[in-house]
Amino acid sequence: MKALVTFLCIFLLGFAARAQDVQFSQFYAAPIYLNPAFAGSSEMTRFGVNYRNQWPGLDHSLNAYSAYFDHYFFGANSGVGLIVNGMNETMSGLSTSEVGLAYSYRLRLGFDSFLRFGAQGSFVSRDANLNHLVFGSQIDPNSGAIGDHSGESLLMDMRHRYADFHFGMLYNNQWGWFGLSAHHITQPNIAFIDDQISQWPMKLSAHGGIKVDLSQGAVRNYMNNTQGASELVFAFNYKHQDPFNQLDLGMQVNLHPLVVGAWYRGLPTMGTAMPNTESIIGLVGFSLAGGIDIGYSYDFTLSQLGQANTGGAHEISMRYSFLLGNNAGSGRKSSMMPCFKY
Repeated sequence: MKALVTFLCIFLLGFAARAQDVQFSQFYAAPIYLNPAFAGSSEMTRFGVNYRNQWPGLDHSLNAYSAYFDHYFFGANSGVGLIVNGMNETMSGLSTSEVGLAYSYRLRLGFDSFLRFGAQGSFVSRDANLNHLVFGSQIDPNSGAIGDHSGESLLMDMRHRYADFHFGMLYNNQWGWFGLSAHHITQPNIAFIDDQISQWPMKLSAHGGIKVDLSQGAVRNYMNNTQGASELVFAFNYKHQDPFNQLDLGMQVNLHPLVVGAWYRGLPTMGTAMPNTESIIGLVGFSLAGGIDIGYSYDFTLSQLGQANTGGAHEISMRYSFLLGNNAGSGRKSSMMPCFKY
């Protein structure tokens, strides 16, 4: 039994060492998760939540969520945000919970160009639940029946807590944006066993895009009786988290209140030993009256795992945006972020 426990601990350490952050397909619907410089970027008050169910066709899937609140203070040119993230891997029994505070500062470079700097500090708890594992001593050699755990000492629940830090910057003008973010900059030790080191690898991201106006004038949104322009938006999100690289590349069409989009996730040029083609993603979103946006996306698996085996991935996002408090200067076209809605 001791040898088995040792092997299990080594397995958990090895898994943690190669662990990667959850990838939300609707990455702009989880703005602070993407880059802390997005805190307050709407120059409104926002509540948002994302839920992702990855590979539901397998016996063991991955479930993740990200919820956030942010607010922009015009008098201080600053945004603040609160983010709560969670992830559960049913195969390994590992789960992660994170609570973070984000701050961003907006610097005006010109009439319609801005540079934002952001930082986030988080408290993280990682848990390993081993109760679902079956040990040899539990199995009756005659009947094959599985009994209770043996009387041998075994810590069935492990927990590790640590601090984590992220930084980012974001530039935008009226027609485009570009951002850089660095997550887990201290590469915290996430080992469950004392005196062992297993660092969470730093994640680097470069993301941006451009907006193309499709209408000569404003078009009416009949859902909330407002005016808006039809837009075509191209965007990308490149991520590197050792030893993996990934690129999301796609487009969204904003027809107010309807948004449709499609993009590709993968990086097939990065060597041929292990093809890095993951999925094609489709999205549909809808803007309701009162500042509510709802989006649904589906990942169609292209990797060797296979669509029939994995069942792809489902993702839902909801966001509520409104003006709160002293909003002098709000709604100025020159300062609005022209990025993806989802």
